[in-house]
Amino acid sequence: MKQKFDWIPKYAVIPALSLIIVNLIAYYGTRLFTGGSLADNLNITLALDETIPFVPGAIVVYVGAFISWIIGFFVIARDSKEICYEVFSGEMMAKLISTVIFLIMPTVMVRPEVPDGGFFHWLTKLIYAMDTPDNLFPSLHCLESWVVFRGAMRCRRVGNGYRISMFVIALLVFASTLLVKQHVILDVAGGILVGELGMWLARRLRFGRVFAAMERKWGR
Repeated sequence: MKQKFDWIPKYAVIPALSLIIVNLIAYYGTRLFTGGSLADNLNITLALDETIPFVPGAIVVYVGAFISWIIGFFVIARDSKEICYEVFSGEMMAKLISTVIFLIMPTVMVRPEVPDGGFFHWLTKLIYAMDTPDNLFPSLHCLESWVVFRGAMRCRRVGNGYRISMFVIALLVFASTLLVKQHVILDVAGGILVGELGMWLARRLRFGRVFAAMERKWGR
């Protein structure tokens, strides 16, 4: 008789679904209120940003970041209930903070004209068409990659090789957001800081208890 492999532990289902909902609110819900004229948004581009070259090939890392997040949260979810609740609640807190920032301080940036070319140019144009240049500070791309790395540092069932890999991937994602002109330097810094703040608040407020209570009520 084959043993059924428990890909996602039962205790991780509610946190995962909650995280998806909060992500949708932060990314799409805020645009219901800030989706007007982008000319009214704040541009926080620095002179240093102007010196960073536009590298369409970096779009592969930018898009590939989604795969690293899926793997990262999957590993966190399976590590233990304690770590799952801690990191997922920290991620949710960071996204809620981001939502407030998007609403009270909407930002914008000027993207370059992407010339016709090969695959990288085509993919960059596609991302530009799908993702308007707003909801920039903090960078959710950078926030997500940083939280996944910090979660890897908390996991007990992974080795140093995995932790180092997630750190390197986070750095590459940070660079990709700048090289494909999806974000500016302050967006990257904001993503890291808000990620850290969210995890600190979640631990301080013991926000993971919410998941424990929900599991007791609906997860059995």
